Amino acid sequence: MQDFQPFAHLTAPNTALYRSVMGAFVQAKRRFTVHLRPEDVRETLDDVELTSVADALAKLVSWGNLRADPDTSRVTTVEDFHRARFLYQLTERGEAAEQALTAYDEALGRRGALQAVALSDIATQLQALLELSRQAAPDPAKVHLLLRGLVDRFTDLAGNAQAFMGSLQRTIDLHDADIDAFRAYKDRLIDYLERFIRDLVGTGGKIASLIEEIEGPGVGALLDIAAWREAEDAAPGHSDGTDDPRRPEFERVRPLWQERWHGVRAWFVSAPQHPSQAKLLRSQARAAIPQLLQVVAALNERRSGRSDRSADFRSLAKWFAEAPDDAALHRLWRSAFGLSASRHLTIDSDTLQARDENPVPAGTPWAQAPSLEISPRLRKTGSYERRGKPNRVVDRSEQRRYLAELAAREAAETAAARAALVTGRPTRLTDLGELDPAAFRLFLALLGDALAARTPGKRAVGTTTVSNSDGSMAIRLTALENAELAEIKTPHGIFRGPDHLVDIVDLTADDVEEASA
Repeated sequence: MQDFQPFAHLTAPNTALYRSVMGAFVQAKRRFTVHLRPEDVRETLDDVELTSVADALAKLVSWGNLRADPDTSRVTTVEDFHRARFLYQLTERGEAAEQALTAYDEALGRRGALQAVALSDIATQLQALLELSRQAAPDPAKVHLLLRGLVDRFTDLAGNAQAFMGSLQRTIDLHDADIDAFRAYKDRLIDYLERFIRDLVGTGGKIASLIEEIEGPGVGALLDIAAWREAEDAAPGHSDGTDDPRRPEFERVRPLWQERWHGVRAWFVSAPQHPSQAKLLRSQARAAIPQLLQVVAALNERRSGRSDRSADFRSLAKWFAEAPDDAALHRLWRSAFGLSASRHLTIDSDTLQARDENPVPAGTPWAQAPSLEISPRLRKTGSYERRGKPNRVVDRSEQRRYLAELAAREAAETAAARAALVTGRPTRLTDLGELDPAAFRLFLALLGDALAARTPGKRAVGTTTVSNSDGSMAIRLTALENAELAEIKTPHGIFRGPDHLVDIVDLTADDVEEASA
């Protein structure tokens, strides 16, 4: 318990006063002031008596947060010498406790951010590291500084992203927010998420490619250089004189650098059954957008006056409590829960006449009451239908004809879209010309599957995608060096992107030719 005494002022009475006094000493240390007198501490506090400050200082000394030294600098008389005067300063344990509390407060109040600028900085540092990896003898200072900067920037990015997603989830779970303020905040937040997702997709792919290129020649040599440079600053230890005295420190530091690099790689490069952290973050950010919209919908429902089932039951319970008698309770029960007579039982005129002649009290147990006649159909099937004219058959030929025409029209549009996209040979995206909406939707599906199948470092990729239930199409996409901007015109606008070579094949056409042959 002795080691935790510097935290005792957090649970003692007058915690706010103790925190303020310790804050005065921390602030004085930042100004390089070593000792403080009670009067100096009193000046930093508002509306606090000097005696209260002295008592607080004494308690903090007893807990080990402060150290008290006799103050003899202002002694002019014998009475002053015998009066207790002290200079106070922070102890090591007290300073450590304040640092821990500061870190705790910052972590609780941290909102976090999705740092698109950090992504650009990481890409720039990796590009410089790639240039150094291609050199026969890279400068150790540059390698070490780049790796340190990369780790620091990446740590900041990961920590801020984690804090932001945590605060975002708390925002989504918020129920007592002002509707207008939350809707305005929602618009800005969704725009912020969409902008970060766009940057993460673009810059994240570039970072993954740079990591693969750096690992091509071997990143181990760069990590060794950084580890050896840190080992040079290690304090000398026991050595037999035959081995390099830096070797023990190098062996300790190198696994740390390897672990850091593996962390950076796992953040941006996916492995089998292990998607990258950037991909998971992108999925979480995308999932947060519909969740925010659901919160807005719930707030709008609350504004429109809708009540949930729990509120209805509370109101019903209040009505039951205020009912004047048992008859009113029974009427309320029947009205609320729809309980009424058993209308499925067969009651004929003879039964009604017998009931009129010999009425049965309502409190008669069912075992002692006279029996009722029940339809055999009800006993056998659980349902009872009265005899009569059967229901009229509805003619739905018009609906079936409409559905057949709609299916034929959609099939024709799909076939026309296939025919418009089939290239027959590698073709530039620029040469595809203008596409109608159906062909453009099919083209986007093909292009999306091809881009999703491409891995870092590969310029060409081929994939097969099912366009609808009756066939499939294959696409082969090849990236061009120094590609210009390609444009594809549609009735709704112009689609722009880096130019590629594309070869689209209609696999159903091959099946038709084989069947006809």
